[in-house]
Amino acid sequence: MNDESQKEKLRQHFARRVTTQARVVLDTWQKIHGTNQQSAPFRDDFATATDKLVRYAQRFEMTGHADAGSKVLALLADWPAGENLPEALERQLQDAIELLSRNTLRRTDQNTPDAPQQFRRTPVYIALANDEIASRLIRQLEFFGFRASAFSNADQLIEACALHKPETILMDVNFGHETNAGIATIERLQDRHDTPIPIIFMSHEDGTIETRLRASRCGGEEFFYPAVDPGQLIEKIESYTHGNTVEPYRVLVLDDSRAQAKFMETVLKKAGMIAHIITDPMQIIHALEEFSPEIIILDMYMPGCTGMEIARVIRQQDRFHSVPIIYLSAEEDVSKQLHAMSLGGDDFLTKPIDPKHLIATIHNRGRRARSLLALMIRDSLTGLYNHTHTLHLLDQEIVRAKQKDQPLCFAMLDIDYFKKVNDTFGHPIGDRVLRSLSMFLKQRLRKTDHIGRYGGEEFAIILPDTRESDARNVLNEIRERFSELVQPAGGQEFNVTFSCGIAAWKGETSQALCERADRALYRSKELGRNCVTAATD
Repeated sequence: MNDESQKEKLRQHFARRVTTQARVVLDTWQKIHGTNQQSAPFRDDFATATDKLVRYAQRFEMTGHADAGSKVLALLADWPAGENLPEALERQLQDAIELLSRNTLRRTDQNTPDAPQQFRRTPVYIALANDEIASRLIRQLEFFGFRASAFSNADQLIEACALHKPETILMDVNFGHETNAGIATIERLQDRHDTPIPIIFMSHEDGTIETRLRASRCGGEEFFYPAVDPGQLIEKIESYTHGNTVEPYRVLVLDDSRAQAKFMETVLKKAGMIAHIITDPMQIIHALEEFSPEIIILDMYMPGCTGMEIARVIRQQDRFHSVPIIYLSAEEDVSKQLHAMSLGGDDFLTKPIDPKHLIATIHNRGRRARSLLALMIRDSLTGLYNHTHTLHLLDQEIVRAKQKDQPLCFAMLDIDYFKKVNDTFGHPIGDRVLRSLSMFLKQRLRKTDHIGRYGGEEFAIILPDTRESDARNVLNEIRERFSELVQPAGGQEFNVTFSCGIAAWKGETSQALCERADRALYRSKELGRNCVTAATD
């Protein structure tokens, strides 16, 4: 072996060490990115792994990896120790991670003429035996803001997951044209990740119970037989993505002990929750109005009053009637605990508080409370706010716009010729069109905007701090893109459009604002439909 071949062999050895370390960094990032509300414990591991990468890359003169790692380290300096990753910093880190990912591609990937794909959202991976169906599904997913890639063999899929852990994988049970080969691939893949990837399995055969159990055990959330159309699949994929990331719980804590209150605040914030602490029970009404908690934690015995008395006062207000109340006390008498809960409480935790027990209790109570609230204020078909709650939110935003002297717009949308869709393709397809528009709106509007199903095929949108011209531009762009979306109906396909009317708030009541938006919508219908019109009166 001559000197040049020895140097090349040594260089390849060093390159593998750097690449291996880079994948450690990428894998740690996936843990942070997938659980950003509980990311604090991963901060130090992420920093240590990145520092090691930079030192390796500089030593072996791999400048691409060194530069990308250095950028990550510089950003990590702004992540406070012991706290979850700030949302603004997460976006900047994602860009640096994308740079590192491109440098970590295999040489065969780097030689391809196409630039590496940069995912604006965590990707969805598709592994189907039918390439035509996979391509069609990717085109549909792109309309909804997803970034999807298709794979033709197991090794490519596993390699891609090492670089970018996907939101979910759509997997053919017989991927690779061998019985249950797709399930075997997922079993190999899941072993490489600490947290399982949600899998949607598809099959052209009615799987046996053994097949379905095996699919479920390796992370299968769904098992579709026979194959479903793209519309149904996209709805399922959406349910397993970070587009539906759970918002942190808002927890109000009343405890007269400052030390105990501070301890509670630390525990709740570490768990990714938003905590508001008060130590004076006389401040409870003000705190409820200002903070609007989803869960309330009360100390049982305080100077001047008891937690039970505070709970009764809280329950006298309709808007807090269903908010879970958890008592904290050193009281161990079960009969007294039960009596306390009969006076407005939902749960009882005994001091000293076990942090794990506390967080588990809050999550359980919080999930149930949100589910009940959703049943009351959301439309069951689309998941959007119902008519009554939409008007309630509009009243709130008008008050806020008045206080802050900010603009506000209200828009009404109506699907064009929707009766014809129902008559031609049936009500199940019509329902799917309604769900697709609701998903389209949710993905393209801000979190601060409110979207409601006003009735039938009519939708309402509240756009706080938005000028009329901006509202018109945004909704017109959404209208154009939605009209291009292909709606599947069995063996047929069709397109749907909507008309829209916008009214900028001019100091009037919510009812008057709605009437102006409705007239603008009617004007859009008169102009031939499939357009956006602003109110002129």
